[in-house]
Amino acid sequence: MLTKIPKQFYFFLAAIFILNLIQSNFTQLIFDEAYYWYYSQNMAWGYFDHPPMVALLVKISSFFFNGELGVRFMSCVLSAVNILLLWLMIDNPKKNDYVKHFFVLVFSMTLLNAYGFFTLPDTPLLFFTSCFLLTYKHFIKKPTAIIAILLGIFMAALMYSKYHAVLVIFFVLLSNLKLVTNKYAWLSVTVALCFYAPHFYWLYDNDLVSIKYHLYERPNGAYSFEKYTLGFFVNLVAVFGLTFPFIYKALLKTKGNDLFNKALIYLTYGVLIFFFISSFNRRVQTQWIIIICIPLVVIAFNYMLQNKQALTWIFRLGLINTVLIIYLRMGLAYQPLLFNFFYESHGNKEWAQAIEKEVGNIPVVFENSYRNAPMYSFYTNGTPTFSLNNFMYRKNQYSINDSEEKVRGKDVAYISKYSNNPTFTYTREDGGLYKGKYISNFQSYRKLECIIEDTPVSLNSDEDILLEVYNPYKESIELKKVKFAVTYMDDYKSPVETLKIIPELVEPNTTLLKQKDTTNFKFQLPKTKLKNIGYFRVVISENDLLYGLNGKPIPIN
Repeated sequence: MLTKIPKQFYFFLAAIFILNLIQSNFTQLIFDEAYYWYYSQNMAWGYFDHPPMVALLVKISSFFFNGELGVRFMSCVLSAVNILLLWLMIDNPKKNDYVKHFFVLVFSMTLLNAYGFFTLPDTPLLFFTSCFLLTYKHFIKKPTAIIAILLGIFMAALMYSKYHAVLVIFFVLLSNLKLVTNKYAWLSVTVALCFYAPHFYWLYDNDLVSIKYHLYERPNGAYSFEKYTLGFFVNLVAVFGLTFPFIYKALLKTKGNDLFNKALIYLTYGVLIFFFISSFNRRVQTQWIIIICIPLVVIAFNYMLQNKQALTWIFRLGLINTVLIIYLRMGLAYQPLLFNFFYESHGNKEWAQAIEKEVGNIPVVFENSYRNAPMYSFYTNGTPTFSLNNFMYRKNQYSINDSEEKVRGKDVAYISKYSNNPTFTYTREDGGLYKGKYISNFQSYRKLECIIEDTPVSLNSDEDILLEVYNPYKESIELKKVKFAVTYMDDYKSPVETLKIIPELVEPNTTLLKQKDTTNFKFQLPKTKLKNIGYFRVVISENDLLYGLNGKPIPIN
């Protein structure tokens, strides 16, 4: 099959691969990449925000290179192979005459282009979506045990990439419901579940932390048409740039005359409808809909081969997209090209090394920043860092791993935007300000858990609420070192007021939160003048740090 591909195809493919390698090497990491690099420093079957595939890509990349390329190398490889897989999905015999049109189509898709070198969960998601669809194409032609097993492996790999992958699998299944009676399809599902079992166990072992966060604990905001639904439609344009009218026209004109085209259509419309409905509840991020790029490359290119007008205009507009994208990609590496615009890839090495010059090689604690903590560690050769998350932020990987243990009891540099009397400051080129001070014998206990029965509570009730505080640490904690409060939140789980409380001990003579044990309290909700409170959580301050995220949000009647 590969021998039938024109030499011109390999020339373009090699050019894109080399371009992505160069881009990867000369562009500083963005914050999410630094976070996933941090994942890879302690490989596991799962992480707070995502399954582990992105960490695996970084780990493999680090075997070949250091620095930024040691994070992105495998993304460059996967993106090149992904283009080949997309080409193999197209059956039209005329395609060999339009290789350059194909590459302009692919390269002009903004996010598909960006994920050619950025290492993010969507990178393997795109790659394994192509693997899954190409394998499915062969499966529906002639299902065999070997193809079924391969299909199952790719289904598992999809789910190991990002939880959104369930949409890919679901909508392809929906396009061909006869699969429920196909023994080979069930073999695929069995294989996928077997390969995915380690992540299921990780979720179980970590109290379903990822699922709970994404479905229940993630803060949201009041519905805004401009920000949510209109923003969704803007994203539909942004994904394809100037070619978007012809891409979507190709989708509208394409008929599901065979099972594979039907799967592509169902997948595209399914994702669009799903996130359109989601836009009435929350802001849809652009990368969430990037999955549609895979089926739409195939749909649009097949349409181009059948429609000369579409072929001409997509090629022309795609070339303009390409020129703009190349310029912007140069700007990612060299900020002056973007004038006064600063992106995440600008200045990270500079601020990290400037702070290191100030504080030396001691650990650094960043308050409320799972972004700055790994970025600092990456650009200072692995300096221990910790993101201390308070009640105004959210939980993340630093909430569940052992990073707190690496800074407890140490002399640390503490960087927080809430610091009133900083010992040192650093101002980034984009205006961002870092304020820091030194803390000797740093002590935090952010894993203390405040457990309340998850039933709605009346705000004006005088009844006592039972509170269990679980200490997961290997050492007991003196009660005099901790303070309690209740944080009231609105209907979207954003904090609006925090009021101190003094919970009453069930056993009055208790002086310690015993190690690996639970201490029982009772308390009443503090009075507030605020209206429209939707939730509350009990929070703890240890050693006069800002209150943490110790209890989960409890609904209020």
